[in-house]
Amino acid sequence: LQFGRTEVIDNTLNPDFVRKFILDYFFEERENLRFDLYDVDSKSPNLSKHDFLGQVFCTLGEIVGSQGSHLEKPILGIPGKKCGTIILTAEELNCCRDAVLMQFCANKLDKKDFFGKSDPFLVFYRSNEDGSFTICHKTEVVKNTLNPVWQAFKISVRALCNGDYDRTIKLEVYDWDRDGSHDFIGEFTTSYRELSRGQSQFNVYEVVNPKKKGKKKKYTNSGTVTLLSFLVETEVSFLDYIKGGTQINFTVAIDFTASNGNPAQPTSLHYMNPYQLNAYGMALKAVGEIVQDYDSDKMFPALGFGAKLPPDGRISHEFALNGNPQNPYCDGIEGVMEAYYRSLKSVQLYGPTNFAPVINHVARYASSVKDGSQYFVLLIVTDGVISDMAQTKESIVNASKLPMSIIIVGVGPAEFDAMVELDGDDVRVSSRGKYAERDIVQFVPFRDYIDRSGNHILSMARLAKDVLAEIPEQFLSYMRAHGIKPSPAPPPYTPPTHVLQTQI
Repeated sequence: LQFGRTEVIDNTLNPDFVRKFILDYFFEERENLRFDLYDVDSKSPNLSKHDFLGQVFCTLGEIVGSQGSHLEKPILGIPGKKCGTIILTAEELNCCRDAVLMQFCANKLDKKDFFGKSDPFLVFYRSNEDGSFTICHKTEVVKNTLNPVWQAFKISVRALCNGDYDRTIKLEVYDWDRDGSHDFIGEFTTSYRELSRGQSQFNVYEVVNPKKKGKKKKYTNSGTVTLLSFLVETEVSFLDYIKGGTQINFTVAIDFTASNGNPAQPTSLHYMNPYQLNAYGMALKAVGEIVQDYDSDKMFPALGFGAKLPPDGRISHEFALNGNPQNPYCDGIEGVMEAYYRSLKSVQLYGPTNFAPVINHVARYASSVKDGSQYFVLLIVTDGVISDMAQTKESIVNASKLPMSIIIVGVGPAEFDAMVELDGDDVRVSSRGKYAERDIVQFVPFRDYIDRSGNHILSMARLAKDVLAEIPEQFLSYMRAHGIKPSPAPPPYTPPTHVLQTQI
């Protein structure tokens, strides 16, 4: 699918294209991009009429995750020929990431209630391109007064005016009635630009009821509304931290307990089918291929648990898949897959199913870097019934104070009730009366993603999406809770100036 084309730059081998492309970005999806370069010889829009110069494949995550969101890649396409380099940069559109804290009061509003005064509230509307209005905020009701002071409230600039500072914002003032037939007191209009002047004579508004104005010659207004304060706060995003250099460290832990079945048998969840990945391999690849774009060295620690290890048959709940406990790092997701297959041949599946050791393993690393420069994601792939529930809950409660998240993918037919309990979406995990500081566990059952048609590619993309969707929010909740601001991004890239050499 063609997304767009840059402008043509005449007569150069070092073009600096101006046209920008706006793409929706999702951390949890693999967004594949292809860039084709052409030498344009005529006005024809048909690309086959122009010389193909080469192409580049990458993912949006690769551009965003590279240092300073700046990626250089060689252009490929003409065998045996150097086709040059493409330089890609990405920046987040931030016009609408601001939120505003505002407070209003009113004076001498019309009295609407027979017995008391009025019970006023404000309704805010933003105008749309077609002139219609959409409600975007309601204040609380202040009872029995003609001079209400409403509480300060926070609203995103996107919700208030869609980022357009001069767009009309309409406010209506009502008197609240129990039966829902609220009486209209009056209205006025303003804009974000007006409001941003803060408390001043510009932000005292006459509340006008057009019907009254039409009927009564002497009518001036139905009271005034005054802006008391206006404070802009910029919301920082997940990408601000990634741009500032925060690295995501990805660790894998695989369940080697005997309940998975003998790896030599086709019924085993660890069956090494030469033609197709098993469920463990699919889960590792699906999640790992997305997360790896955010880790600069692409080296991933890979652990196993619940097996007897050679040569002496001791049971381990945190062994290095590559056989090197001092250095359990594997090179890329491919390296993790290789280490996983190698260890299947050498260890004996055993038990029990203990999670706490691998969680504590990653927590030890996470507790040593709390400055926001690193965040740890542990992927546990398991067939199921957990043996150390109490210790696991305790390790999750302790880990919730650290820069880490835990993803659990359940493979096989078991009931995963305990996993659902660890995923604190409904009830926050607790241990010995202490609750987790934040929800850090995301659980998904692998069987929900096996496509009946056998199309694993699509279902793996869905698995990765569901598993990773919570990570940016969990990441931000850690940074906010610990008052960590993103580091400034490195200065934008400026291409080197090319000096033309002249022959003398």
